[in-house]
Amino acid sequence: MNKEKINKQQVLKKRPVGLPDKETWELVESKIQELNDGEMLIAQEYISLDPAMRGWMNQSRSYIPPVELGDVMRAGSVGKVIKTKGKTLFQVGDYLSGWGGVQALCVTKGENFYKVDPSKAPLPSYIGVLGMPGMTAYFGIIEVGEIKKGDVVLVSGAAGAVGSIVGQIAKIKGCRVVGIAGGKDKCDYLIDKLGFDGAIDYKNENVAKGIKKHCPKGIDVYFDNVGGEILDSALIFLRKKARVVICGAISQYNSKSNIKGPENYLSLLVNRASMKGMVVFDFAPKYSIAMIEMAGWIKEGKLIHKEDIYHGIENFRETFLRLFSGEKMGKLILKI
Repeated sequence: MNKEKINKQQVLKKRPVGLPDKETWELVESKIQELNDGEMLIAQEYISLDPAMRGWMNQSRSYIPPVELGDVMRAGSVGKVIKTKGKTLFQVGDYLSGWGGVQALCVTKGENFYKVDPSKAPLPSYIGVLGMPGMTAYFGIIEVGEIKKGDVVLVSGAAGAVGSIVGQIAKIKGCRVVGIAGGKDKCDYLIDKLGFDGAIDYKNENVAKGIKKHCPKGIDVYFDNVGGEILDSALIFLRKKARVVICGAISQYNSKSNIKGPENYLSLLVNRASMKGMVVFDFAPKYSIAMIEMAGWIKEGKLIHKEDIYHGIENFRETFLRLFSGEKMGKLILKI
């Protein structure tokens, strides 16, 4: 007789205003019911924590429907199939990455999951550099940013999961790269470990003066992960036909007032520049191409990635808030 399996899930209970508080989610335990034909049970091992998750909690129009109250919190994940029933897309023992949510066990028919190989890369990589953050960086800087050799590239949130990869790809493609990050340790990491040409510590120096110092002839591409005042400062230094990639606005996600927009947007007009938003899902048909190329760069030692891993589904909220406090470096991951 099989022992009943107990699932642990972080369920959205309240839509937050500002930073999520202790009432935002509830940790719920429930028994896994008998599988239906075509279903699989995945024991999740790692959960991806991303700034975009904050937006998915808002009841507002976006590129993806909000998480409904009472539903498991949406999140990327990677885990192992431990049980199947009937004819299924994947088999027991397969490792899968997909949208498993913040839960220990996931029952699915396998839609929006794909098989990964832990012998070729560590499992956390598939929700990091070879997952959504890596794909965002790759397509954001190459296809939306349209970088070319010799470009001056400025990246905000440069020590984060996306920004750190963006900067390294730009270096691989022959660009001069300057990153904006918070604190000396992160700035040193960008230069000493990742090979950035310069770094601006927004916590301890004036960003506009820092950009002027490191990019005296202006910027060809600005990859924006933070929005707000830093975006506004970057707009001042655009060169003719510069490209601004709007990937995220982490400085605004927990705002309790109106979103702060750019005051210096006329720089786009003067410099015949462009500002374009990007959502990684638009490039899904080409993920495999990016993964192959990025895996090659990793193997050659050209692309460095860092996972910041914390433990326990019970600690989901405290770990999630590290996205907004700056208390992490690289890709933030929760190990179940």
